[in-house]
Amino acid sequence: MDRQRPLVLDPTADDRRGEDAALRQRGPVTRVDVLGEQVWAVSDRALLKQLLMDGRISKDAVQHWPRYPEETRDWPLNLWVGVRNMFTAYGADHRRLRRLISPAFAGRRIAALGPRIEAITGELLDDLATAPAGSTVDLRERFAAPLPIRVISHLLGLPDDRASSFRRNVEGVFATTLTGAEAEANAHALRATLTELIAERRDSPGDDLTTRLIAARDTEGDGTGLSDDELRDTLMLMVSAGYETTINLIDHALVALLTHPEQRSALLAGTVSYDDVVEETLRWQAPVPFLPMRFATVDVDLPGGVTIRAGEAILAAYSAANTDPDAYGPDADRFDPGRPDRSHLSFGHGVHVCLGAALARLEAVVALRMALDRFPRLALAVPADELSPMPSFLSNGHRSVPAVLTPAASA
Repeated sequence: MDRQRPLVLDPTADDRRGEDAALRQRGPVTRVDVLGEQVWAVSDRALLKQLLMDGRISKDAVQHWPRYPEETRDWPLNLWVGVRNMFTAYGADHRRLRRLISPAFAGRRIAALGPRIEAITGELLDDLATAPAGSTVDLRERFAAPLPIRVISHLLGLPDDRASSFRRNVEGVFATTLTGAEAEANAHALRATLTELIAERRDSPGDDLTTRLIAARDTEGDGTGLSDDELRDTLMLMVSAGYETTINLIDHALVALLTHPEQRSALLAGTVSYDDVVEETLRWQAPVPFLPMRFATVDVDLPGGVTIRAGEAILAAYSAANTDPDAYGPDADRFDPGRPDRSHLSFGHGVHVCLGAALARLEAVVALRMALDRFPRLALAVPADELSPMPSFLSNGHRSVPAVLTPAASA
């Protein structure tokens, strides 16, 4: 194998497991081509955790990626490095933004969303129950997807009549088959929706995240709040991370339980918990397999004689790291909620660990528990190997999850 030639990541993610294995075979860190940009991908769990904690590694393309913005204008993932929020902030700027935003995701606030999440889940299951016995329903389209978008819309104070277009724009952020122009148009539409929402909440404050972020002030700094761009792009981050991660988590957790009867039996018997299932799903099927982009602020020497030069880009290969046999053993690719080590990097690590992780976990646990309680005979309508992956290396889910809620014979 020529390890000097970059591995070209498949934008359709047709063989994610094969690509993860290919990354690991090339070593802990290797060159890859990401839609035309050549970067370093890190697939070794221990090394990736180390780099995610390394103060020499930045997420700020403006300061630390010489190719941005002039040489990346037509790059389809430009939004991922161009937003101005805590996702791309570095050092003191990141600490300031996180201080401003963290209170909105305090444990008590997330716990208080429980009844609302249960109510939305119940409504979606009621809708599914209208399907005739023995008929096929798409669990992704009618359950896994609408739950998180309705929760995040409620959290932001976004009116229900805008949720469907909002959802399409958020999904476009994770699309890796768009042209640069298509990606830019999608980003423009999403920014316009959020700018409009901010204007409405300035005029008419409510009990929602948008209103709280408008009012947030940095009590440990100079007392100022978020700039207009930071506010809009922070809402974009909350929406994108809160929606795509959660839909894929629910999607894969349902598929896992429907294709692993022994694990489903263990869950129902109480041998493993819903929390165990959620954590193992996050490890086994990282909802966001790759997360662009980080940048070396100085030359960084790594084991094996590899040096990442200052200004070079780094891609976190979460999916490959989460199924690293060196970390989890030879059965790393197997779904097992009872395994001793279910730790994972799906929510990141270090200073950039996801603030919304608790919310995603809560939504997934509620969704799984209520769905299996309501439809104990729930089954896939097709063999598992006929499920098609989403055509994106940034979003790990299925195009659809056809299922039968109640076999016709039991009606």
